[in-house]
Amino acid sequence: MSWPMGEVCRMSGVTSRTLRHYHHVGLLLPESTGPGGLRHYGRRELRRLQRILVMRELGLGLADIRRVLDSEHDEVTALRQHLHDLEAERDRLSLLVETVRRTVDALEENDVSSNPEELFAGFDTDHYTERARTDWPEQWDQAKAAGERITPEEADRMRAEAAEQMTRMARHLRAGSPPDSPDVQAEIDIHYQQVSLMWAPDADSFAHLGRVYAEDGPWREVYERVAPGLADYQSEAMRVYAELRLSGEDG
Repeated sequence: MSWPMGEVCRMSGVTSRTLRHYHHVGLLLPESTGPGGLRHYGRRELRRLQRILVMRELGLGLADIRRVLDSEHDEVTALRQHLHDLEAERDRLSLLVETVRRTVDALEENDVSSNPEELFAGFDTDHYTERARTDWPEQWDQAKAAGERITPEEADRMRAEAAEQMTRMARHLRAGSPPDSPDVQAEIDIHYQQVSLMWAPDADSFAHLGRVYAEDGPWREVYERVAPGLADYQSEAMRVYAELRLSGEDG
């Protein structure tokens, strides 16, 4: 039994142009070609098309797909491997969906800050330690001394306050408020006061701290857990704050 190209397109969702291209590159040959060049596909060709579509979903290019298919001799074993790959991808996507869903629910309920230990889970301060010691030796000494005086209860409170501030900034981001708007700058002023409890940032160092939040690393990961784009938004708002509020204090 075989099916004409039009019927195969209807069943698979693949366009006739795509099937012709697969034929042209030798990836999927029709079972037969009738009068007027009408292509027909049998069950074997439909199974091969299914495997092509599976591998396309997994991100393989056509050349790689052809090499895989041409090297396979046991169709059942090959399909089992494709099934395994799809199940692994399904599990990965399910985990990602659940992570995003928890973040969305938390943001909608305004309770991201209720679990700051979860937000900062896995945060690696060692990632920044050597740079801070080298780039800001005076500020590093101040922050180190302040950190040694902080109790575990105070550290928990500071994490909660940071999470609350991130949550409020995320609301401004979703509302489309520009980084230089008064409400956003008021939030950055709160952040500046929080930072000042540990060390005294000037315009350059505060703007630089904002750039650190936005670069790849633990800080960016934390901000992006709260809202996609928040790290860059926070960084730009801190740059504006440093320029408008702190530049006049330098020197």
